[in-house]
Amino acid sequence: DKERRVTMIYRSILLVCCLVAAGAFAPAPRTTTRGQMTMMAKKVSFRETSRQKLIEGINSVADAVKVTIGPKGRNVVLERNYGAPEIVNDGVTIARDIELSDPEMNVGAKLVQEVASKADNKAGDGTTTSTLMTQAIVNNGVRAVAAGANPVGLRRGIMKAARALANEAARLAKPIASNDDLKNIATVATSGNSMMGEIIAKSYEKVGETGSTVVEESQTLTDDVEFTEGLTIDRGFVSPYFVKDQERQVSEMQKPRVLITDKKITAVNEFLPLLETMVKAKQPLFIVAEDVTGEALSALVVNKMRGVLDICAIKAPGFGERRKAYLQDIAIATGATYVAEEVGISLESVTLENLGTCERIVSNKEQTTIVVDGTHQEAIDARIAAIRTEAEQTDSVFDKEKADERIASLGGGIARIKVGAATETELKDKKLRYEDALNSVKSAMEMGVLPGGGSTMLHMQKSMRDSVMEDCTSEDERMGADIMFKSLSEPMKQIALNAGEDGNVVVARVQERDFGFGWNAATGTYEDLFEAGIIDSASVTVSALENSASVASLVLTTEALITEIPKAATAEDEARQFDQMAGMPGAGQLGM
Repeated sequence: DKERRVTMIYRSILLVCCLVAAGAFAPAPRTTTRGQMTMMAKKVSFRETSRQKLIEGINSVADAVKVTIGPKGRNVVLERNYGAPEIVNDGVTIARDIELSDPEMNVGAKLVQEVASKADNKAGDGTTTSTLMTQAIVNNGVRAVAAGANPVGLRRGIMKAARALANEAARLAKPIASNDDLKNIATVATSGNSMMGEIIAKSYEKVGETGSTVVEESQTLTDDVEFTEGLTIDRGFVSPYFVKDQERQVSEMQKPRVLITDKKITAVNEFLPLLETMVKAKQPLFIVAEDVTGEALSALVVNKMRGVLDICAIKAPGFGERRKAYLQDIAIATGATYVAEEVGISLESVTLENLGTCERIVSNKEQTTIVVDGTHQEAIDARIAAIRTEAEQTDSVFDKEKADERIASLGGGIARIKVGAATETELKDKKLRYEDALNSVKSAMEMGVLPGGGSTMLHMQKSMRDSVMEDCTSEDERMGADIMFKSLSEPMKQIALNAGEDGNVVVARVQERDFGFGWNAATGTYEDLFEAGIIDSASVTVSALENSASVASLVLTTEALITEIPKAATAEDEARQFDQMAGMPGAGQLGM
């Protein structure tokens, strides 16, 4: 009996432990939160009610964003939970920061954020124009639907007009003719800041199309640009005994031979024949290997100190597969043979023919720069094309950034724009402006430029309307195309409004003139915008037309809207959320 009672007690304890464990590791109820609200049930809205809520959300975002357009556009202040508020002039940054308390209106806000993000990803700028046109198409379209038009027919008409307009904008685009065009595009993209435009144009002029321009923070109050020529490697010499210039603490070589290998060199016997050959040839030797250690490093240092051989060694950059790619880049740039077991070449068999050449190499404690001699330019161009193809095929943002860095190093160098400001708030605003301008310049180099200030859209509104209307097969399609054409004047109207002028008067004056003529909001004059340097990237105009038409026409076809119903969070919910944030799933259930 005693043993039976003990067994039952053990079983009871085991059962309790199992129940407690099951409760501790059971999945928490499926809920999402917005602030202190717990989302549980769903609300379904239909027809006019659903569309009206979407429009209210769209208008909330668009009204906040459109005040920034043009050279006299205003700024928007964004609150931050930590740190100082941000004062920005960037449309996509403002749109992404908006979160509305009404779930149905918030869906409309998210749709506009999608438009702005698409424009930003594709062209790098024009997010405010895209948002403004989306608002105009949606508001005019909803009125048409309320008057009895078929939403599907409206969508077909809007998309048909948008495709025709995008094709016409691409046809009207002119290629970049000079560095002044780059300066003008950058100046317009930074809301008329000519100093920023000059710095960006200077950067692109120096590094060329294959180079890279990056934006970095500076500790000074002014903006400046630094250039790094040649192929830059973020690895320095493996031993300070390789230093030749004691004052600058660098090892500099003129016309050295270059050895590229993925092996870790530890024994001097592995490449002793090569060292003897280099001593006879009386040429400097630069080594890039996984590592150089042990007696191999000692032998190199001794020969260097005695003046027998001018030599320097660095570790290979990167890790894993990326390291192999970097080594192959250096080998192609210098014309060296990539020494690796996988290609069937060992260190013992390396000869002078396997070594690369270059004009100059400068290596310090943290960085090495290889200036190529230009004899292998065809191979470098082919390598750049291959890297671009790899970047296009990957979805990883990190891989694309690394690919751009490799292209820049192989192609011409890197320009670093050092942004300075008196306050952190001003610094963030200037960085956003620089990034927008760089993206605009990059897209303009690909597709060309158009007159800015909304004048291109206004010209197409006059020249394309009749031909597009003829292609429409129904009254609803014609009504949709007309809605799209009406939206084309909105960017210029808003630019004029932000400059304190009557938008309708400005639009009427510009419509009287030919393509290229427009209103310069910075000076308040009507002139040839190409000559005045008021130009935009054609990619910005095309993406604004396509993205705004796509999202706005889908909103018009909405007949139902499903959102979560907010519910006030209880103390138990808050405790569970706290435990989940602390990495203890379900722990809040045990204590309640």
